[in-house]
Amino acid sequence: MHVPDGFINAPVSAVTGVIAAGAIAVSLRGARRELDERTAPLAGLVAAFIFSVQMLNFPVAAGTSGHLLGGALAAILVGPYTGVLCVSVVLLMQGILFADGGLTALGVNITDMAIVTTVVAYAVFRGLVKVLPRRRSSITAASFVAALLSVPCAALAFTAMYALGGTTDVPVGKVLTAMVGVHVLIGIGEAAITALTVGAVIAVRPDLVHGARGLTAPLKLRVGGELVDAPAAEPVPAAARSARSTRKIWGIGLITALVLAGFVSFYASASPDGLEKVAHDKGIDAKEQPHRTGDSPLAGYGVKDITDARLSGGLAGLIGVGATVVVGSGVFWVIRRRRTQAPAGPRAEAV
Repeated sequence: MHVPDGFINAPVSAVTGVIAAGAIAVSLRGARRELDERTAPLAGLVAAFIFSVQMLNFPVAAGTSGHLLGGALAAILVGPYTGVLCVSVVLLMQGILFADGGLTALGVNITDMAIVTTVVAYAVFRGLVKVLPRRRSSITAASFVAALLSVPCAALAFTAMYALGGTTDVPVGKVLTAMVGVHVLIGIGEAAITALTVGAVIAVRPDLVHGARGLTAPLKLRVGGELVDAPAAEPVPAAARSARSTRKIWGIGLITALVLAGFVSFYASASPDGLEKVAHDKGIDAKEQPHRTGDSPLAGYGVKDITDARLSGGLAGLIGVGATVVVGSGVFWVIRRRRTQAPAGPRAEAV
């Protein structure tokens, strides 16, 4: 659902740019509370994983494909504030390096794909978790529903932006019907990918899933007919615990992202995605503008001057994953560092 330049006029694009900047500023502050020594190293990996899976367009109807938006997945894995930042990093890398999504439309895309999907998905997810039984399968089920609903909501948000600032005269009703209809189907794919990913992580390390925090009750022992808390284990130094707890899953996740982007992406559907199909069929793209980085070496997810399509696309995918994980990890390292360096509040004097 990457909106190109020219679909939405300059005033609305500017307003969404302000909204996006404000949401990112709020998310930078909120992410300090979400990230700790275990999850901070994983946030950049989540961004890279979303980038890789977005390259895997899947067919949803005749001549139409869809791809992961990622807001629900990021919010559930690393938290809603960090999730907004993860998807925003992906959109920035795609727009600059791969000419995917307009640069003047960056605010539109962040508002639609990063903010709307994350907020809607996490609100639905938290509401379901409160009423479902406290077990791992409930987290997976809630992830599925949250992701499913987030995609048509993003389609609704785009339609609203088009109604306010569309550059063509296509009736809004036609845009709404077409966008929501195809994105309900895409939402099913989004839900399946999100639930499978969250389920895989929670089966191995539920403590690393933000949405599953508090899921496991403290261990109880029966002593003299009464239940008492089990004694705490010997403490492990924070640095050693962090390295030991995340190194393996980080490595597995990075290898998975590289394989998906570098090899599996070659077999992705070549059909236009939901927005591209609707835009072409309804005439929304009549005033689309060429991308400002359309002649970049990686434009179109291929490496310039490499004629072999498999090699070109694979190298572009590997470069994209590498660049995203570096930029994302850098951002989240700075956020985590600022949290640890923040002045502590007043403390009581020891007696």
